Amino acid sequence: MNTSATSKRHPRLLALTLFAVLGSGSAGGVFFAFSSFIMKALARIPSEEGIAAMQSINVSVINLSFAIQLFGTSAVCIALGAWALLHWQAAGSRYLLAGSLLYLAAMGTTFGFNVPLNDALANLHPADASAARYWEFFVPRWTAWNHIRTVGCLAAAASFTLAILQFGRARS
Repeated sequence: MNTSATSKRHPRLLALTLFAVLGSGSAGGVFFAFSSFIMKALARIPSEEGIAAMQSINVSVINLSFAIQLFGTSAVCIALGAWALLHWQAAGSRYLLAGSLLYLAAMGTTFGFNVPLNDALANLHPADASAARYWEFFVPRWTAWNHIRTVGCLAAAASFTLAILQFGRARS
C-alpha cells in the first residue's frame, strides 16, 4: 500500500505517527540545547547564579505546552507501540515499536534521573556552601543523563520517520 492507501486505511495511525515524530523530535531538540550549550553556560557562571538559573528553569518548564509535548507524546507512543505489537506484520510496525520504546525510555530517564536531581537542587539555597558542592556534583551527572535522553528522543524521531517511509513503500 502506498502512503495515500495507508492514510485511507489508517488515517489515525499516520496522524499519530506524525505527532510522534514532532513530539519526540522537539523534545530531543530541547534536550540537545541543554546538552550542547545551556548546561555549559550555567557551569561557567558562579555556582550561586547557575543554581538560581536552573531552579528558575525547573519552575518555568512546568507548564501546559511542555506537559502536552512530553506526556502527549508518551501517550501516543503507548498507543503506537500497542498498535505495532497487535499488527506486527504491518509495514512500519517494527519502527513504530522501536520509536515508542526509545521515547518512553528517554522519559524514564527524565523521571528516574533528571527530575530527582532537579528536586534535590530545588531544596537548596543558592548562596549556601553545600549548594555549591551539590552544583559540582549536579552539572556533570544531570548532563550525562540528559545526553541519554537526547539520543533516545532523536532516535525515536528517526524511527517514527522510518515507519512513515515504510508505510509508503508497502504494497497492497
